[in-house]
Amino acid sequence: MTNKVLVTYATCTGTTVGVAEAIGRTLSEIGALADVLPMREVKDLSTYRAVVAGSAIQDKKWLSEALQFVQTHRTELASKPFAAFLVCMTMAMRNGESYRSFVADFVAPVRALVKPVSEGLFAGALDISKVPTLPNRLMFRLSVIFGVWSEGDHRDWSAIHAWAESLPPKLLA
Repeated sequence: MTNKVLVTYATCTGTTVGVAEAIGRTLSEIGALADVLPMREVKDLSTYRAVVAGSAIQDKKWLSEALQFVQTHRTELASKPFAAFLVCMTMAMRNGESYRSFVADFVAPVRALVKPVSEGLFAGALDISKVPTLPNRLMFRLSVIFGVWSEGDHRDWSAIHAWAESLPPKLLA
């Protein structure tokens, strides 16, 4: 079997795409053949040795599209190495690392379906104009005013690359 890895994602505002692309690029640089695709385009996992799946977090949950992907492919994901990641603004809060165990619980519904060999938890980017619903835009706007978050890109590229670099022994062994 080849070292072909699928990196797939569900996104709300586009931030998760960049994280998935960085993971795919890092895996490629260290010898894996990585395809990076949105979950809605993935129909068949049989050509992949391993799968890395990620989702944006909305209301403390993986996006429904992402959970549906894991549910649909549950049997096949359980038969090959599977890693999961999430992109969540809670990780961008002041002292965001202290929320790591809280944020890790957002992966629980995925873990209930398929046990990941590794989990990556990453901060996202906040562009209020891209937040899809008015109530959430207002909530984020107030959170920015009160200093909970700041607008901008909070993705820690070094942490994303380090996590991706840690995957080959777990995915391709």
